[in-house]
Amino acid sequence: MHVGCRGGGGGGRMECSWKTVLLLVCASLGVQYTAIRTLRDSLSGPCHGGVYHCQSRQPKDSRWRALCDDSMLPIEMSAAASRRHILLFTTTRSGSSFTGQLFNQHPGIFYVFEPLYHVQQAFTNSSSRLRRALDRRALLGAYRDLLLNLYTCDLRFLENYIRPEPQEHITGSFFRRSSSRALCSPPVCPEGGEGASGGQPDETWCPKKCGALNLTLASMACLSRGHVAIKTVRVPEVGDLRTLTEDPRLDLRIVHLVRDPRAILASRMMAFSEQFHAWKIWNATGRKPRYVDLSQITSTCRDMAESAETGLQRPAWLRGRYLLVRYEDLALNPAEKARELYKFVGLEMDENVRSWIAQNTNNSVPSTSEWNYKYSTTRDSKATAESWRLRLGFDIVRTLQTLCNDTLSLLGYRAVHSVADLRNMSNSLVEPRTFQTLL
Repeated sequence: MHVGCRGGGGGGRMECSWKTVLLLVCASLGVQYTAIRTLRDSLSGPCHGGVYHCQSRQPKDSRWRALCDDSMLPIEMSAAASRRHILLFTTTRSGSSFTGQLFNQHPGIFYVFEPLYHVQQAFTNSSSRLRRALDRRALLGAYRDLLLNLYTCDLRFLENYIRPEPQEHITGSFFRRSSSRALCSPPVCPEGGEGASGGQPDETWCPKKCGALNLTLASMACLSRGHVAIKTVRVPEVGDLRTLTEDPRLDLRIVHLVRDPRAILASRMMAFSEQFHAWKIWNATGRKPRYVDLSQITSTCRDMAESAETGLQRPAWLRGRYLLVRYEDLALNPAEKARELYKFVGLEMDENVRSWIAQNTNNSVPSTSEWNYKYSTTRDSKATAESWRLRLGFDIVRTLQTLCNDTLSLLGYRAVHSVADLRNMSNSLVEPRTFQTLL
């Protein structure tokens, strides 16, 4: 194929027209499609068909044989047909790490924390010219393709995006692996049995005890569990997921987790200090710097409101597949709201989930490391639901209320009109509200 590029001077760079870039993108997608088909064919080797029966393998494939034992995998077609595919759909710093644990603790659920991170990184690290060719629709298409493959337990599809590229399906660069019990437990991690770290994977022992992640073993572990749950903050609007809700191969249930935008900003300021440096100056001095970027929180509010409006209107493609949950309601009544979540997804709430809630929602004084760790899931949930009111200055709060007025109103969050109103913690800013979306 002729590529119309020309020399770019002494530096040895090549200048390519936008048409050439698009041709290269198309060619790349074609190669990717072939690679994907090959990966999926090879993955289905030891287990075939919808019932996951196993075929005999050579002795060198003993790890496959062990994982493909009929006692581990669902045998009946009805079991495959009843698999639940759960998406925790939200935005950054909305309490999603905490909420995701309600699914992660269930022994029948294979939970994955932010796998779309790898897609975003792959697109971000491509050349600027290529990024312009790969527009928002292409990125969202890649997100959907990855979600579909993960829901069908093809974790090796991630190899298209993980950098450095996995070798023999093994990687040490899987983002936030420790947030998934399944990826830190046998058979994926032989050393990761119950009690290996007090029963809960963490950032230290999981990579140390488990080593690099074998994506083939992870795929088989996924198949051995009845259901798949994925958390993501990278899909902007629920409408971007329509093709997945309409895919007959999936039984997708979307849990849309929302939070007061004022609380979201306060949490982002704590977790991402450098990125929100101007906001922190504003909060400390009461004077707004000229270079404060309001666009991020504005788009957060817009996406949150548009997704909620779409879900609450119950279009045919989303009916029965969408549940709106406010983090504040979950934090105040975790056991009750967890039961509602499980009823929505059509599963029984396991005793492990109830035990985790009891142990992780009543810590009145978190340790210093837990308090500072931005993905911590251990907290006094009632105390943290509106604690942002003690950290944000009134001028910032008033600005956010102007920017996000429609979102606050739609989701049932009250505005404040004075410093005294803001600091009066006996008066909740969360209106009692029931969101009927299940019919």
